[in-house]
Amino acid sequence: MTTVQKRPVAEAGPREPEAVIRAAEGLHDLVDGHGAQNDREGRIAEPVVEALFEIGAIGVFTPRELGGAEMTPRQAMDLFGTLSHADPSTGWVTMAMGLATGLAGAFFEKDAARELFATPRLGIAGQGTKPGRAVPVAGGHRISGDWSFASGIKHCTHLHTAAQDVQTGQTRFFIVPVEQVTFIENWDVLGLRGTGSIDYTLEDCFVPLDHSYPSLSTEPVTGGALYRIGIGNFASINHGGWVLGVGRRLLDELAAVVRAKAGLPGAQTDTVAFAEHYARAEAKLRAAKALLYEVWEEIEEALLRGGEIPLRLQTLNRVALHNATFSVAEIAQFVYTSAGSDALRSGTIQRLFRDVHGGTQHVSSSPLIMQSAGLELAGLAEGKRWVHFSLR
Repeated sequence: MTTVQKRPVAEAGPREPEAVIRAAEGLHDLVDGHGAQNDREGRIAEPVVEALFEIGAIGVFTPRELGGAEMTPRQAMDLFGTLSHADPSTGWVTMAMGLATGLAGAFFEKDAARELFATPRLGIAGQGTKPGRAVPVAGGHRISGDWSFASGIKHCTHLHTAAQDVQTGQTRFFIVPVEQVTFIENWDVLGLRGTGSIDYTLEDCFVPLDHSYPSLSTEPVTGGALYRIGIGNFASINHGGWVLGVGRRLLDELAAVVRAKAGLPGAQTDTVAFAEHYARAEAKLRAAKALLYEVWEEIEEALLRGGEIPLRLQTLNRVALHNATFSVAEIAQFVYTSAGSDALRSGTIQRLFRDVHGGTQHVSSSPLIMQSAGLELAGLAEGKRWVHFSLR
């Protein structure tokens, strides 16, 4: 692997989405080969990180004008699925950093965006759901707080962090050089260990006004219709593509185990019952993918027509993500049970099983999502709208 040149993203020119996806497919062995190391060390191995920057994967949502790929939702899901099939933690970090980096490019004012994207190997990570405190001062804000789940923080140049203006009550996303952040090494978790999604703190950190933007922004300064979907809708692109890739790998791994054990005495996977359950798991995965991609096809069409995304489509988007997440969680349970000691011992299936269950704990797939969605689908949410992950 050629060492990545740490030059500004924009200097390389825009990336072609299909070329980035093909390049990600070509990284499968590299990414897969570092999966156990990532899990053990609580971070993505540097050769993998360099490769992700080199192929333009971190620029998945960066506007083309700033050197990114500006992928459509379905293209981005293909990318995240490809990387997550190789290693779930790598796919997770890519989608988290890709979103934070891309949103800054879309919603910063032009001059500030050009300045930011002149940073060599720019990568932004952080946390956007738990707001800290932002005190307005001349020229910007001073922000303080503590945040959790900063996926990608160990590989970024800047932090994306949410804080609430104490005067206006508005929540904004602030972009801060990572050198100003205090890391808290506390990522001791069941799954997604390789993401290194540690906590961090900021104390009275000055952020210029043009290095922040409102959290509910849907009118991009740079870039096209993609950025009008809002951050809550981006979650289903990221987490949907991620979980589908992991689900595919689970079934692929189980199939390999079954073939290796075929004909051995007592092999439960030789039964017709197993074959039936495997077929049902395959159907469940493909159905979940079909629903998610169908909803995003409709959203893409709505974006091209202009205007806002209809409330019903926003609801179905969240339903499709929740369905995909827990369909794959059920598949993971089937794979774990069927693989026997191959799943019990340290290895790929065990890691995939843990990672899937780590993914189910993300706020975008919480039970409250389906409860709110059910109200809207039944016509019991008149006058309400989706704000990130809640119907208000």
